[in-house]
This record gives sequence, C-alpha cells and structure tokens, in this order.
Amino acid sequence: MRTRLAEARSAEARRGPERPASLSHVIPARRALLAAAAVAMATLAAPAGPALAQAGPPAGAGSGPMEVGVIEMRRESVPRVFTLPGRAVAYEQVDIRPRVDGVITEILFDPGKPLSVGDPLYRLDAASYEADVASAEADLASAEAALPTAQAAYDRAVKLEGSGVTASEVEEARSALAQAKATLNAAGSALKYARTRLGWTLVAAPIRGLAEVSSVSVGDLVTAAQSDAMTTVTRLDPVDVVMLEPSARILSVRRQIEDGVLTPNEKLGATLRLENGELYAATGALVAPSATVSTTTGTVSIRFRFDNPEGRILPGMFVRGEVELGRIEAFLLPQRAASMGDDGRLTAYLAGEDGAARLKVLDTLGAWSNAWIVTEGLEDGDLLIVDGLKTMRAGLAVTPVAAEIDADGMVRDLDAAADDDAADAPTKAATE
Repeated sequence: MRTRLAEARSAEARRGPERPASLSHVIPARRALLAAAAVAMATLAAPAGPALAQAGPPAGAGSGPMEVGVIEMRRESVPRVFTLPGRAVAYEQVDIRPRVDGVITEILFDPGKPLSVGDPLYRLDAASYEADVASAEADLASAEAALPTAQAAYDRAVKLEGSGVTASEVEEARSALAQAKATLNAAGSALKYARTRLGWTLVAAPIRGLAEVSSVSVGDLVTAAQSDAMTTVTRLDPVDVVMLEPSARILSVRRQIEDGVLTPNEKLGATLRLENGELYAATGALVAPSATVSTTTGTVSIRFRFDNPEGRILPGMFVRGEVELGRIEAFLLPQRAASMGDDGRLTAYLAGEDGAARLKVLDTLGAWSNAWIVTEGLEDGDLLIVDGLKTMRAGLAVTPVAAEIDADGMVRDLDAAADDDAADAPTKAATE
C-alpha cells in the first residue's frame, strides 16, 4: 500500500503543476486514493479475533434442536438396602485367670495354635492342695468309723427303753447318731472341695479357640480372681458384627412399612465389605437388635452372626454392612443423569412432548447400584435425558434419541449398539 502511495506521488511530481482549471479532476482522484489506503491499513492493523467474529456464527449454530440420548423411565421393584458401619466382636472370648493361689510351674500351650475345650494351659504348684486332700480324706475316714458306733448305741437304747434306759437317754442316742451322720457328710463335702481346688491347679481352656501370648512366666505367683489375665482365648468361628443404625431412620422405616410403601423381608440378612474394600463371601443372620438407644450417638446396635472358618474377620475389625430390609416400588435413575444441589434437592432433565427440555425436582430415598431411588417427580414413560447435560438448560429444543448406559457407565444409542452387536456376531461365532 505504501508503494502505491509513493508511485502516485511520483507520477504527480512528473506531471508538474497544473492549471487551476484541472484541479477539479485531480482532487477527487487523490481523495479516493487516500481513502482506499486508509481502509487497507485499518484492515491490516485490526486483530484476527474480531474479524473472525464478524464473519458470522460458528458452524452448527441455530441449525435446529440438539439430539440427546434418553432413557424411558419405568417404575420397578427395588431392593431397600442400607449401608451401616459395624465392628466385629468375638462370638466367645475368655480372659484366663487362676481360681487358686500358687506359683506357676509349667506353661502347657503354644500361642496361636487351636485349642479345644479342656486343653491344659498352666500348671500351678499343687503341694499344699494335695495336703488338703489328704487331710480331708482322713476326716472322712474318722467320720465313717464313728457312724457305726453311734448307730449301735441308738439301737440298743431303743430296745432297752423302759427297762433300764430312760426316754432321755434314748433321745441323747438319737442325737449322737444324727451328729455322726452330719459329720460324715461334712467330711465328704470337704474332701470333694479339696479335690476340686487341687484340680484348679491345672488351668484348662473353657472354650475352643486361639490363645494369646502368655502374660506370665514360670515361677510367677498368681492369686485367685486377680485382675490381670494370664492369657486370652478367642473363638473366631463364627464371628459377630455389631452394626449401628440411627434411631430416626428406624422410625422412618417403620412408618414406610405401616403405610405399605416398603414390603419387608421375612428374614433379615447382611453382607459385609471389609476394610480393604473386599466383599465378604458369607451372608450374616440377624441375632438381635438392642432394646435401647445410645445416649451419645443416637444409634441402635444390631448384631449379626457370620461364618468365619478361615478367620478372615478378626474381633475389633471395622467393616461396612449392607442390610436389605425389603423391596419398594420406585424408579431407578442413573446417578450420572442427575445432580444434587447444595440444598439437598435432586434434579434431572426430561425431554418434554413439546420438544423442549424440562428441569424436574425429584424425591429420593437414597441410592442403589449407582442409581438414585426416586419415589416422587417421575411418571411411567418419562424420557430422562442422559447426555449433553453440560450445556443443557430448561426450555432448550431437543430431539430425543433412545439410548442406554453400558456397564462402563457410557451412553450409547440403542440403534448404534444393535448395529455393533450385529457386526460382532460373525466374529463371536467364528471364535466359538
């Protein structure tokens, strides 16, 4: 453009000054040339963005309704499942303490190895208890020897009563006989107790299970009913799990059952998810719910019992339990097609009969299998919009296209999915 201006000026210089009569032709030409140069320079200096913006709307804008994938909603029977926090507790667990005083002379078990009922754990010094047994046996023998003498004296007094033996003497003989019998019984009981205490010097396992490492060693003096346990025996199979359920939700569930909304199961079962996220294979059976509510947490303890043959669940382990209470008639709305607001309201877009998107507020009772359980806000046959939600707004013109959500959570058109299955059928048949 600058070259053109220079050439124009050079040509003017070569022409030289002209007569005033010809100025009427030169001035318009010069003005036109300057105007063209100004427009060209402004065009070169302007940024590319505005120029493109003035070129017109982007391709596809205003081209018609937006195609969206939709799923037809149908009311169905949905399991009512609650997820509860829980903690495993031992089915049986015993702290081993001595029942008599004594010095430990032998430890008879290996920690961590299975024990049966009656297996010996500790042996205490039994010398003093053996002496007590011997003394009780002597007392019993003395009582047994005295009893025949008292019996004979009583029989003789009865025969001679009225002929040299007074009634008072007969009563004394009867009393002596009763006393001899009582002494014999007491001696027998004392011997039994002495033998029992002697047996307590051998401490045995009261339940089957696994024993912890001993907290005492040979030579330690232990006393009866001491506070510290010598070891602990725990039974791992079965195992109990205590789950906590808020009392407010228990009231809500009862109201749903009374209103006929929820159909309860005849038997209550539970599944477990372990701390590492693994789903435990066995299903637990209900033992009993607590009859009281915790004043600190507002929850009710519910105990379930699980088979635990491999000892995978240990007492004290925290788990999450899933309890199916029954079934409810509701809609299963994919979670990816709805949003939960800060106010706790669940919303989703529906394709209306007028071809426009509608925003609906829904009532939900929770979630199950990556879907919201919706009880209010939907009707059978409603078309739920499942894609294009980032740019979706109420009133936007849409064209519904039947779709499905696959196992990976991706939206696919039903027609395209059918074509893919038909194309894969020969390959699968050849492979088989």
